[in-house]
Amino acid sequence: MRLIARYAKECEAHFEIITVWDTKIEKESVPKHDPRIKTLTKQHPAAIWFERKMHDDYGIIIEDAFDNRPLVHQEYFPSAIHPMQKAFQAKSITPSDYKPYKYETIGGDGVFEVAVGPIHAGIIEPGHFQFSQAGEDILHQEVRHFYKYRAIEKMLEGKTLQAAKPIIERISGNESIAYQIAWRDIVLQATRSELPEQSRKYHALLLELERMIHHLTDLGFIPNDAGFGAALAFASKLSEEARRQLQRLTGHRFGFGAIDFESHTMQTEVWLHYLETLEEELALFEAWIIDIPSLWDRFDTTGILKAKKAKKYDTVGIIARASGLTLDRRDEPFYQTHGFVLQTESSGDVAARYKMRLKEARNTLTMLRNFTVETSEAITLHTLQDGEYFSFVESAIGELFMSVEIKDGVIERFFVRDPSFVNWQALHLMMPDNIIADFPLINKSCDLSYAGNDL
Repeated sequence: MRLIARYAKECEAHFEIITVWDTKIEKESVPKHDPRIKTLTKQHPAAIWFERKMHDDYGIIIEDAFDNRPLVHQEYFPSAIHPMQKAFQAKSITPSDYKPYKYETIGGDGVFEVAVGPIHAGIIEPGHFQFSQAGEDILHQEVRHFYKYRAIEKMLEGKTLQAAKPIIERISGNESIAYQIAWRDIVLQATRSELPEQSRKYHALLLELERMIHHLTDLGFIPNDAGFGAALAFASKLSEEARRQLQRLTGHRFGFGAIDFESHTMQTEVWLHYLETLEEELALFEAWIIDIPSLWDRFDTTGILKAKKAKKYDTVGIIARASGLTLDRRDEPFYQTHGFVLQTESSGDVAARYKMRLKEARNTLTMLRNFTVETSEAITLHTLQDGEYFSFVESAIGELFMSVEIKDGVIERFFVRDPSFVNWQALHLMMPDNIIADFPLINKSCDLSYAGNDL
């Protein structure tokens, strides 16, 4: 089975542990006076962040875990405070004494540590990377994030789904459409409503346009981290025009507020002309970039993630598909009818992840044509009903999972697992047999979200 998420919620007399697999959802109750659960990390190493977060949020003890360090509690965070508990209602906390975080290191003669972050030279969210080095060679890397801890899960408690939407769609700006579609599916389930075909196509078009923006951006930035800035200049022009198209369609460059239940019209002639121009320029770019041997010398065999490890760490998105795993939430009849073809590579290196973006961009062009509609339809929602609802969306960087429990018409528990939450945990597997100068290239080839990772 594939692990998708593991999280907790507080009930009146106990904590409930919810484990989401690809084939089922399991629930376990633990008493509040002595909350303990067994770790899943022996079979699913990526469970460790979920479990460490549960401890920090609720005080739940994880038995037999290989790592019991704080995850979202930083060095000055009081260890006795578990902010997701219902009893915690404070607006601020008093910092505790400094508690140093013990990084994983490798000892030995000539081995030294290199720290990168959490403040970076570029425009980037805070994140820390700790390397164990033998000269230029990477022996080990540890990823540490959660420097913002925005308390989004707590913030959304007690809000209506409509009031929560502006927050949800801004969790990770470069996946805004995907987050909105996950929210949309929750609303449809909670109101027992159905989305008309034309509206579903229009929403899918926006999601694929967001995916195209991602791919075009990465197609420029990955070669740039290998020293080929010309690709960044060319692809940035294409990604900027794609983002302007998103603004023209939705009124916002990141598509905030784009997914709703109203009717929408498109200037189809202008839109189809844009797609024709993009297809020509993308073909020109691909023919050019494929024929640069020095670039592919850097891409080939760099940052390898083998299929066995990609599966063991429950990776998703392009990272998984570039290692040969056939995982894509779009692999279903609606998308297939409109031109979706599952893309994979097998070598699991930077080259495979780059080729995946080229192939998926071509396939997305096909779907953007097939999803084009003159007018989408409005829908009247039925009465909201209390309950627990789950949604899955294939965002530009992988499978997004969202869970919302509605009680008395408002959110009782909100949880979302960004694809990066699992994919970040596999990054260190790509580092051995590479030099530290390859780290930016490997990292960029994975296109991981800092913001979506840090709720």
